[in-house]
Amino acid sequence: MRYLLAALVLLSTSAGAQPKSPPPSAPAEDSFLRQYSETQGFRFGRPGLTAITPDEKTVLFLRAQPPSNAQTLFAFDVATGETRELLTPQALLKGVEETLSPEEKARRERMRLMASGFTSFALSPDGTQLRLGLSGRLYVVERASGKVTELKSGPGAIDPQFSPDGRQVAYVRDNDVYRLDLASQTESRVTRGGTPEKTHGLAEFLAQEEMGRFSGFWWSPDSKLIAYAESDTSQVEQFSIVDVMHPEAGARRFPYPRAGKANAKVRLGLTPATGGKTTWVDWDANKYPYLATVVWPEKGPLTLLVQNRLQTEEQLLAVDAKTGRTRVLLTEKVKDDAWLDLHPPFPEWLPDGSGFLWVTERNGGPELELHNADGALARSLVKPEAGFRAFVRYLATEDTLYFAGGPNPTERYLWRVTKGGAPTRVTSGGPALEGARVSEKGGVLVLYTEGPTRMRHAYVLKSDGSRVGELPSVAKEPPFVPRLEVRQVGKERFWAAIVRPRDFKPGAKLPVIVDVYGGAIATTVHQSMAYTLMWQWMADQGFLVVSFDGRGTPLRGNAWMHAAKYQLGLVTVEDQVAALKALAEEVPEVDLQRVGITGWSNGGYISALAVMTRPDVFKAAVAGALVADWRDYDTHVSERLLGLPDEHPEAYERTSLLTYAKKDAPMGRLLIVHGTADDNVYFFHALKLSDALFRAGKPHELLPLSGFTHMVGDPAVNQRLQERLMRHFKDSLGSVPGTASR
Repeated sequence: MRYLLAALVLLSTSAGAQPKSPPPSAPAEDSFLRQYSETQGFRFGRPGLTAITPDEKTVLFLRAQPPSNAQTLFAFDVATGETRELLTPQALLKGVEETLSPEEKARRERMRLMASGFTSFALSPDGTQLRLGLSGRLYVVERASGKVTELKSGPGAIDPQFSPDGRQVAYVRDNDVYRLDLASQTESRVTRGGTPEKTHGLAEFLAQEEMGRFSGFWWSPDSKLIAYAESDTSQVEQFSIVDVMHPEAGARRFPYPRAGKANAKVRLGLTPATGGKTTWVDWDANKYPYLATVVWPEKGPLTLLVQNRLQTEEQLLAVDAKTGRTRVLLTEKVKDDAWLDLHPPFPEWLPDGSGFLWVTERNGGPELELHNADGALARSLVKPEAGFRAFVRYLATEDTLYFAGGPNPTERYLWRVTKGGAPTRVTSGGPALEGARVSEKGGVLVLYTEGPTRMRHAYVLKSDGSRVGELPSVAKEPPFVPRLEVRQVGKERFWAAIVRPRDFKPGAKLPVIVDVYGGAIATTVHQSMAYTLMWQWMADQGFLVVSFDGRGTPLRGNAWMHAAKYQLGLVTVEDQVAALKALAEEVPEVDLQRVGITGWSNGGYISALAVMTRPDVFKAAVAGALVADWRDYDTHVSERLLGLPDEHPEAYERTSLLTYAKKDAPMGRLLIVHGTADDNVYFFHALKLSDALFRAGKPHELLPLSGFTHMVGDPAVNQRLQERLMRHFKDSLGSVPGTASR
């Protein structure tokens, strides 16, 4: 209704009428904030998921048309540089609204997918067919003719996958794996006995949320067998989520493995694709309960990566598909009291099965190695100091490796390693954040690139680096370029991002807002326009907005990251304070008497911890989707960083927000924000903290986001949330008079 009213006012103004002034109590509409929220940070309309056809003639990609987030399928012709629309969700749905099953909604939540319409697609191995899913239904498109066939799979199909021979599609429905023959459109059941508590072919919660494994079944190279995960959650604690606006709907229950409590029991079975007896894969699941990775290469064995519960040891196993027996290819163990990080999609087997690529951190940081088929180390391809971050492609015939990374953690580039030589950049210029997709033959590349003064673009290149064209964007461009500065501060050389108001006057003291995440999986200081647009909007209201990457964050070696062990959050707050004070010595505009802090998820936890433990520095905080007590978070994260609660109760006690809520100590102004339907960090975290603060007589505010999960995708709610955040900091810290948002 608000947007309709705005359109009518604009229409009457253009006709010569004078619009009525809004009532004095109405908030001024911020055009940037509205646009930012409606376009998901000006990202909608930019090319998304891409695939290069095996013949290297076409680049397929998904793209939405703002303000809609519904993605459409497009094809870019490598020879001509022309783009054409292949298929739209509207053409398939024929006016019917898209609907998703609860299982698909949860899967998208785990994958952090905000788009609708086509969210994924896949090429058949020969590139002649496309598989698409929409509203729980499956479709196959013949690329040559454009013919679209809806598969008779029934509604609710999850994780569809072409068989390697391209003649079948397998998927999960009603907790079992099904197979459909494309020629006859005949469906058959592959597994039997799947239930909500014992699923077949689905990745369990921890695999999706923490391990980066979103599939629960895998085709054999000859398309005759299917390996599938059975996930038994019957002993896992059940959590309930109630739609607080519709209590009559009742509660939905989810298995959630809290620290120190039961996990899902996962095993792997092998069964004929036509159905039949299951052969269970044999490994020491008591010692290694986590099934982290499964790959079944064209040449080479079915391969598993399994971890122990504390993630201090893992084994790479080769499976005999006839018997289910396994043999160890390699074992990794931590050298110190820390943990092992997972690096999907590794292992990456070579096309001829003669060996595999593997990432290890035994030498202090991510190092890419080549191993022989028996697991023996052949040679190191990318040393830890090169800053390996993401695998792109290995061309075995040319002995050429492509990867994304670089030694500077605030930047990321596409690199090439040829015949064991030193890494060389494929592109030039910068600073930038780059990613890429390389065709199977290596002749065509899609380069994604963005920087501090430009949004993301996707270019199609030849292997020599020459540009063929650009995948076209229809995204709305931001109205300004952020005033971003990236530098290192202090003796620890913390990476810092600084955003000043665009009308900044040197020498004027500014209140400070620190944006923090602080977890062991991500950094916040990036050479990125997209990442800092919101910071600029905040800064333009009279603040200095900063972000620091301290100990406990990745990309600066294991010792730096592993400092968080048993001290989760505490070292982060300590480093935020140190970095802030170091910045004040270099930037005189920093007002250390007026500092606030904000973050979401782990950043929400850090923000609340900072305002509770260091109110002398942090006067105010906005803490979103926070973890109040790590005993109430999932096993894979909590135990990796803090150990088992029974073995290290002191670690859980000193990192819990509830510990500090009960202490008779001052606290800065705290606003807690949390989605009531969050199935990652449950809403009761916010309630527990609020209750403890209330009982201790400590004023605070709680803003529940009714019906929202860990992601807040509604543009109107996002806009109001940002407005509320800034009002909290203005009330708590003040801002420079006369400075207003644009």
